[in-house]
Amino acid sequence: MAKLKVHSGASKRFKKTGSGYKRKQANKSHILTKMTTKRKRQLRGTTSVHPADKPLIDKMLREK
Repeated sequence: MAKLKVHSGASKRFKKTGSGYKRKQANKSHILTKMTTKRKRQLRGTTSVHPADKPLIDKMLREK
């Protein structure tokens, strides 16, 4: 039987941590000239995935 593949889009977007998954903030890819410096600064870094979304990401990344 063939191995199950992980969802390649999810594997690029989420990284496993000790307590769950981390992700980047949205709206930071293009058309940044109209966005204030404060808003761009607040979108830096990573946040954790909401616990309600964790089972779906587990399934896409073939965890557990």
